Amino acid sequence: MNALAATNRNFKLASRLLGLDSKLEKSLLIPFREIKVECTIPKDDGTLQSYVGFRVQHDNARGPMKGGIRYHPEVDPDEVNALAQLMTWKTAVANIPYGGAKGGIGCNPADLSISELERLTRVFTQKIHDLIGTHTDVPAPDMGTGPQTMAWILDEYSKFHGYSPAVVTGKPIDLGGSLGREAATGRGVLFATEALLNEHGKGVSGQRFVIQGFGNVGSWAAQLISEKGGKVVAVSDISGAIKNSKGLDIPSLLEHSKKHKGVKGFHGGDPISPDSILVEDCDVLVPAALGGVINRENANEIKAKFIVEAANHPTDPEADEILKKKGVVILPDIYANSGGVTVSYFEWVQNIQGFMWNEEKVNNELGNYMTKGFKDVKEMCKTHDCDLRMGAFTLAVNRVARATILRGWEA
Repeated sequence: MNALAATNRNFKLASRLLGLDSKLEKSLLIPFREIKVECTIPKDDGTLQSYVGFRVQHDNARGPMKGGIRYHPEVDPDEVNALAQLMTWKTAVANIPYGGAKGGIGCNPADLSISELERLTRVFTQKIHDLIGTHTDVPAPDMGTGPQTMAWILDEYSKFHGYSPAVVTGKPIDLGGSLGREAATGRGVLFATEALLNEHGKGVSGQRFVIQGFGNVGSWAAQLISEKGGKVVAVSDISGAIKNSKGLDIPSLLEHSKKHKGVKGFHGGDPISPDSILVEDCDVLVPAALGGVINRENANEIKAKFIVEAANHPTDPEADEILKKKGVVILPDIYANSGGVTVSYFEWVQNIQGFMWNEEKVNNELGNYMTKGFKDVKEMCKTHDCDLRMGAFTLAVNRVARATILRGWEA
């Protein structure tokens, strides 16, 4: 099942639990606006190349729309649509005053030079600048983009609208980015995992973790989990996968990964097949890479007791059902990886106020939001007698529906 179908399914299940009016349900499902633009740039060799850029603005009932921009060959309307909708529910679960959006360009950033990436980003911004804004739609980095991409968007947007640091988040610190933003999603995963394990009478210390994906989110999660006494026994990334049942030396692995652009070849662990990473023996599995990796083909083989979804939509609905029957507890993505958008919100607030916070304040506030978010999800689980995924979805859909009605929606 693709990401859009899975997201729609979860939304419809939640709306039935809430007893939403069918017309309101349909209104919440349809995106506010879908944008598709052609981005033609001169390559370094003088030839012209065209790329397709997308921005889906899903909902703005609770505030400006918010969501990342990804550069990836598989960016397509369905994926962007699903991720935009997920952002609406994620910001609602986190209880920050945003709606949801998502964007992207179908390209392979590895095939483009820095100057080509800059030209592409600026052309994309020129095409959408009048549809984004500090109080309209606030982009952020995603797969294949980063602080530099946001700096280019900020600069290009400011040519049309005057200096507007709050138009994007995830910026370099020198341009108004927030301290703690780089680690925010991974730190949020730690706080979410602590809340989940505490609920079951456990702590992070002594638990065995497997992390699929060692990019920004996975590497920060590994580092912070390790600092808390968790034992990371296996990790994987695009280069390969490694395992050490006694626990990987995460500081050394981070150094190796940075130097060699991947975990492959790390001497502190044995190489394993990347395909087997999800079914390695562990207490907590953290998928922190692409969506749809846990499916009906591998769900039965998963040995973890807990799954913390650090990636967007890593678990297919069919796998959800299989894992539920096995008694595996899944902490859903719209809560578990909301640390990034929460600190993006803090960055936006700081930019609007023109007053910057220190890192301790950022991290403390993030901890407060993640802890409160887990309690809110658990309350909905009790109210509707449902699992954590439906608890998170009913919480989110209820908040967006209430905001929509209060603003004057009529059936």
